Amino acid sequence: MMMPHVEYLACPTCKGELIVHEIKKQHTNSIQEGTLRCSKCDDRYAIVRHIPRFVTSENYAKGFGLEWTKHARSQYDSYTGTKISERRFFDETGWPRKLHGELILEIGSGSGRFTEQAASTGAMIVSVDYSRAVEANYLLNGHKQNVLIVQGDIYNLPVQESLFDKVFCFGVLQHTPNPEKAFMAVPPFLKRGGSLVIDVYRDKLWQRTLETKYWLRPITRHIEPGALYNLCKQYVEFMWPLTRHTARRFGHFGSLVNWRLLIADYTGVYDLPSNIMKEWAVLEAFDMLSPRYDFPQTYETVQKWFRRANLTNCEVRTGYNGIYGRATTQSGTGD
Repeated sequence: MMMPHVEYLACPTCKGELIVHEIKKQHTNSIQEGTLRCSKCDDRYAIVRHIPRFVTSENYAKGFGLEWTKHARSQYDSYTGTKISERRFFDETGWPRKLHGELILEIGSGSGRFTEQAASTGAMIVSVDYSRAVEANYLLNGHKQNVLIVQGDIYNLPVQESLFDKVFCFGVLQHTPNPEKAFMAVPPFLKRGGSLVIDVYRDKLWQRTLETKYWLRPITRHIEPGALYNLCKQYVEFMWPLTRHTARRFGHFGSLVNWRLLIADYTGVYDLPSNIMKEWAVLEAFDMLSPRYDFPQTYETVQKWFRRANLTNCEVRTGYNGIYGRATTQSGTGD
């Protein structure tokens, strides 16, 4: 992390100001190894490989750490030759493409496909993830002057409250132990009139009955992530010729069948090269079967969250990931 970036951080325990206590190794203008200290409670936090660490990597998100390490670039637009991440980011946030001088908090970065999009606006980005996916994000975005990557917990975010102009949280809430509690932890970090955008899987009446992953996850989520990933990869390799034939022969219906077979099929949705489509199929199979928690939500529930948080200008709509919601803090909230 760069020395000036410490001003955005706070002790996750007491919200006290953090200071750089020790620099063990520095590379150009970035602290590679060191220690942060809370000026209030005196707790210490390590900086490891340029990343401030407020949690260990042995947690319920370790499967995601493996997933985004193995598929660090898989969903980056620069890798796929598409604008899938760009469209999703700007369509769902509704934010301008130029945000110089603003401060954005990203919660749940994965390998950083949306960190890249947020950073392109010129805003300062503080990007937090619970898993070791921060390593992949740092390799791909850590060199940018306007990006700080942090390993931390959504329930105890290690950043200053009432500081950020904008906050976004994509693909995260449904994978936390308590999605509503996770959502409610976020608004205090926004300035007065700040913008919050989230997305979450949509809960459909038939989903838990017909979606294959919900039948298998009670078993697969207990399998060691490395072993499960290898099983998913072998399964996709075996099924790929059949599912390609099904998609070509039966079109949209064939794609729906493939999804029931746990083979992600974006035929007719995204114009992806065959090799990348297959790569995504491996990623998606693991993503469906590995999470410790998977709690899709209804429109009504998400709307209730926004009301409970006393947010205004709320919109809850169908999005790329199921449901997205966006709102702003009220004029009396924040500094």
